[in-house]
Amino acid sequence: MLHTADPDIPALMADIGRRARAAARRLAIATGAEKSAALAAMAASVRGHVAEILAANAIDVAAMKANGQTAAFLDRGTLNEARVGAIADALEAIAGLPNPVGRVLAAWTRPNGLAIERVATPLGVIGIIFESRPNVTADAGALALMAGNAAILRCGSDSFASSTALLTAMQDGLAAAGLPEDAIQLVPTKDRAAVGAMLTGLDGAIDVIVPRGGKSLVARVQAEARVPVFAHLEGICHLYVDKAADLEMAVAIAVNAKMRRTGICGSAETLLVDRAVASTHLVPILDALAAAGCAIRGSDAVRALWPAATAATETDWSTEYLDAILSVRLVDGVDAAIEHIETHGSHHTESIVTDDAETAERFMNRIDSAIVMHNASTQFADGGEFGMGAEIGIATGKMHARGPVGVEQLTSFKYRVRGTGQLRP
Repeated sequence: MLHTADPDIPALMADIGRRARAAARRLAIATGAEKSAALAAMAASVRGHVAEILAANAIDVAAMKANGQTAAFLDRGTLNEARVGAIADALEAIAGLPNPVGRVLAAWTRPNGLAIERVATPLGVIGIIFESRPNVTADAGALALMAGNAAILRCGSDSFASSTALLTAMQDGLAAAGLPEDAIQLVPTKDRAAVGAMLTGLDGAIDVIVPRGGKSLVARVQAEARVPVFAHLEGICHLYVDKAADLEMAVAIAVNAKMRRTGICGSAETLLVDRAVASTHLVPILDALAAAGCAIRGSDAVRALWPAATAATETDWSTEYLDAILSVRLVDGVDAAIEHIETHGSHHTESIVTDDAETAERFMNRIDSAIVMHNASTQFADGGEFGMGAEIGIATGKMHARGPVGVEQLTSFKYRVRGTGQLRP
């Protein structure tokens, strides 16, 4: 039963962990058809519970307004019929993805006749800690399920009622499809001690943690988690306009990369322009950005050519604004751009605008970020745009998942070895 407080958080969380582990064992052997049918049933259930979901969301929105939340925060947390429909659409899109479990990733035969395969397997139990967006309940739970994993979701207090209503609908769909309702669980308390319990791994029940939220949440998870973490701390994304860039393309990409949605992690935060084309490219790009409502913080060289810019400080080059603000610097060619990015970036997403294929390859090969683009907006740093159906987040680590984390990234692998009686000498 869901409730808002529990005096015995360790016992509550341990029970959730045990039930998730049991559900994960069933999901690990579920067929692709079973998982797709469950997700389709979940989508239908969400569509059938729109009234209940919106009523619960109204409770969350009223509380957010009473707490003085910003308009942007309110927008992220507000649902309407169209947005609930989009949540159901996302469930159906994930249902249509190929089953990632059981894929043969590699196969070979040894000289002694041993046949070896590397095969994709579920991770097990995934803990997802997120803040204001109630749709994450559906996206994260569905992606975990399609990859054969159980999910333990811990939402922020601002989306508690909405997430609870969504989960109830989703669990009805799971039950209708014959998969365990414990495959997707929502932590039924707002007590922050539950987060600390999840970060311990729940005595081995949780295999990986995925935080979705602001910098303070992600920093805490990365600092305290005793299990692997898929996350990015900051999205300090760069756009480099090379001397061989088409001006019209550069202007369009710069405006889109910064201004399409300024508050997402794929929004460009720094613009680098090759000094060789500063006299022809810089002013048109900055004029277009300013016309779109962007504030420019420029280096001395930038301000000399575009005096309306305010002076950039050293801190600006390492700042994720998540706002209509862009830091701008001139650089001496692609190598200087690479050096700047490697010094100040967060290894999230970088893009180069150039018609020189060799320069583009140099940039893409030498930049050590999760996503590197050529002649495209950084706003494409999104699992849905990559054809993954949805994403559980963006990861900038190197040990497992990197970039958008979709169903394939929520799998591990094992080796299957078949012999005919071989003995090791």
